[in-house]
Amino acid sequence: MSTQLATSLATPEIGWTTQADVIVVGSGIAGLTAALRLRRRVPRVLLVTKTVLDSGSTRWAQGGIAAALAPEDSPAEHLDDTLVAGVGLCDTSAVQALVTEGPARVRELVALGANFDRTPDGEIALTREGGHHRDRIAHAGGDATGAEISRALIAALEAVRDDPGIEVLEHALVLDVLTSPDGKACGVTLHVIGEGSRDGVGAALGRAVVLATGGIGQVFQSSTNPREATGDGIAAALRAGAEVADLEFVQFHPTVLWLGQNARGQQPLISEAVRGEGALLVDVNGVRFMPGVHEMAELAPRDVVAKAIVRQMAATGSSHVYLDARHLGRDFLRRRFPTIVNALAGHRFDPAEDLIPVAPAQHYHSGGIRVDAVGRSSLPGLYAAGECSCTGVHGANRLASNSLLEGLVFAHRIADDVSTRVSSGELTQVEPSARPGPVGLLPATARTKIQRAASSGPGVIRTAAGLEKATQDLARLSSGAPVEIPEGAHKLDVTHGTAEWETMNLHTVATALTRSAALREETRGGHYREDFPSASADWLGRLVSRVNPDGELETRFESLGSTS
Repeated sequence: MSTQLATSLATPEIGWTTQADVIVVGSGIAGLTAALRLRRRVPRVLLVTKTVLDSGSTRWAQGGIAAALAPEDSPAEHLDDTLVAGVGLCDTSAVQALVTEGPARVRELVALGANFDRTPDGEIALTREGGHHRDRIAHAGGDATGAEISRALIAALEAVRDDPGIEVLEHALVLDVLTSPDGKACGVTLHVIGEGSRDGVGAALGRAVVLATGGIGQVFQSSTNPREATGDGIAAALRAGAEVADLEFVQFHPTVLWLGQNARGQQPLISEAVRGEGALLVDVNGVRFMPGVHEMAELAPRDVVAKAIVRQMAATGSSHVYLDARHLGRDFLRRRFPTIVNALAGHRFDPAEDLIPVAPAQHYHSGGIRVDAVGRSSLPGLYAAGECSCTGVHGANRLASNSLLEGLVFAHRIADDVSTRVSSGELTQVEPSARPGPVGLLPATARTKIQRAASSGPGVIRTAAGLEKATQDLARLSSGAPVEIPEGAHKLDVTHGTAEWETMNLHTVATALTRSAALREETRGGHYREDFPSASADWLGRLVSRVNPDGELETRFESLGSTS
């Protein structure tokens, strides 16, 4: 039986139109970097963000940004650590680009005004996180790296706000990627939420569209992601017919503050850098368990630590384990991790005196819109960068602190490729047309059911039975969701709004994710099948999905080295 998904969202009629050479969607490190670099290279850029400029996932990044900046380190060593974490599925050429271009991109951030923490002799201070064999994590404000990078990029953008070559549109949810009759991306539809004169649904037309919309965190019941992370870019790309890949590889952060069984939404993250500085994991009986699991103990790759915690919780009949940082001392903890210490204080924990209850929660998505070395998707004119993309850098599991670097490096590459193609006339403005296939909408009340299905199906530990149940539950939700709209009509007899569109996006992503997790019958990286507990050479490749013009979800397996 085929899985049916919508090829476009049900929306009111378009009430306004604007145009730019390039539409950039998202204001994290990838979106801001792309927009700032494109501003100097194409006549006009429109930067669209869902709420305000500093609301994306970048500002929540605590640990830092990884790059071979130390004299004793090298890109080759960084590459090796990344490939090991990716468990055989990394695109080596993409990783090579990341690690070789990364140091220069980080130094450019410094030149832009990002203030990284320094050693007494003035060098950038570097620490170590899980999976790294060198100190190569640059950090700012102790544990506020993302916030500092976001501040520096936004300051650079504010300095050119009066430039007619760039426009910023805040409080705008991207609904669909517009496509031409011959299948080229040519803009987006937007819903601007009660800010400024452009209230309601409109269209932004462009020669190219760059999606940098962040992750899928709210697909799950518990996540470290901000509430805006509803998979909008991935869902819009799927509806437009673009390929997505590696959706099954979801990273669950091992040490998220455990606030009880009923905690939902964004949960406080205890950065891996705390373990990098020497904090230990112990079970509810006070027994340290990681040394018997992996040679790197608490600094093993995240998937290893997360699964070990889940197993230890099961063995002790507990819903959490503890992070013990007491031996690091109050002064050090306050100086190195001020954001975390303050966040814990808000929940009445003191890491200098208390064991901190932690459990895994969804943190990062290694899959996304499939792109090549310069960020081009399978849909002509559509690019993707950052967490919503799949460059192949992460493989089956992201190495700690490689995410900010990936957004930085590949946004830079996208800007160069787009500007070259605009200048040469290769990218031209084409007119959008209505897409065939089902139009979809779901009520906001379906969100909790989607999250429940995702958390119990493609959650930390997966089984065939759990994934089949999640598939059926999601299918039942959509039984009346992808609906045919009579020709010439644009409205349904149901409320249109941000909550309904986000819910539809969550359903689209959860459905495609569950399909990939059910098909991959092995355990690898961020994908753990209890019924297939070992990695298999038969699965050395990636699952690639797309929604065809009839709304059917198609998935194929590509072995490494295959192009079809």
